[in-house]
Amino acid sequence: MSDGPAARRDPGDPWGGVRPFSIKTKLGALVVISVLITTGLLLVAVRTATELRFITVFSMIATLLITQFVAHSLTAPLDEMNTVARSISHGDYTRRVSENRRDELGDLAQTINRMADDLEAQDRQRKELVANVSHELRTPIAGLRAVLENIVDGVTEADPETMRTALKQTERLGRLVETLLDLSRLDNGVVPLKQRRFEVWPYLAGVLKEANMVASARADIASGSGSHTRTDVHLHLDVHPSELTAHADPERIHQVVANLIDNAVKHSPPHGRVTVKARRGPQPESLEIEVLDEGPGIPRSEWHRVFERFNRGAVNRPHGPGSDGGTGLGLAIARWAVDLHGGRIGVAESERGCRILVTLPGLSHSAKLT
Repeated sequence: MSDGPAARRDPGDPWGGVRPFSIKTKLGALVVISVLITTGLLLVAVRTATELRFITVFSMIATLLITQFVAHSLTAPLDEMNTVARSISHGDYTRRVSENRRDELGDLAQTINRMADDLEAQDRQRKELVANVSHELRTPIAGLRAVLENIVDGVTEADPETMRTALKQTERLGRLVETLLDLSRLDNGVVPLKQRRFEVWPYLAGVLKEANMVASARADIASGSGSHTRTDVHLHLDVHPSELTAHADPERIHQVVANLIDNAVKHSPPHGRVTVKARRGPQPESLEIEVLDEGPGIPRSEWHRVFERFNRGAVNRPHGPGSDGGTGLGLAIARWAVDLHGGRIGVAESERGCRILVTLPGLSHSAKLT
């Protein structure tokens, strides 16, 4: 493998950056070889009394053949680069240029390939962002729509409790819009965290209550379309000690817990149970959260792929009646939010079902961020 262009072009190089396989070297060799061939044929003509016109014809043919060979070696990769560049301009970022040269054209091929890699990565991130936003907006929109439809149809009254439910979903949408504004102000790939100290028990109790409300709202919508959704799974909260506190971004942790619960419910058996446990971590204000279900579990061979985007699992399919596999984005979003905190998320050993363990570093990581 050749070195990078910067390593091969030293400004103080007296040879002007000439390399053994550079285009300058090849063109210089072409001139030298042409002169040598002509001189050699002239010497042969002098010693053998061959007519000069024959020597001139042979010299021209030999020079043209060598020139054609060198010209083809220079124009062929340019044609390939032109084809790849045209494909990239039309949105096809999968094409690449062959990097089998050790000259300036090889450097250009590497540059084009790096550009294609960057454009492909940006296009993939854009599509993933749209998918993530769609996934996150779907839940509060479904809940808000169900509440408003029930009021319009006269199923429920517009009492304070019902309107508070609608307000919570509206506030959720507002927070998601703020998240999009944060994403538009990305700085080196880091989204700003709004970390604060909060009490774990009432916070997680609110998350579970909202999950139940969303499940009921989805059930109302699904019943009107003839499909099914899960409302038979019992959610259980276990926080110890009861006065446990943590230091993190509550909105991001809401994304983590809500997506883990949604995934656990989908893979739970009929009338199953999903348990959310919270314990104090090893560091000050750190937190360990476990989400356990009673489903079929995840094979160990799939553990490393669980949090990949769009991975819905080939073996671990939804258990409940009428459940679908979702978009395969929930766990990827959960990992993204945990990574922002500098924490860890992964599948842990469990005697039954699936057990997801989340560890948040608390104040120790917050001090590093500041």
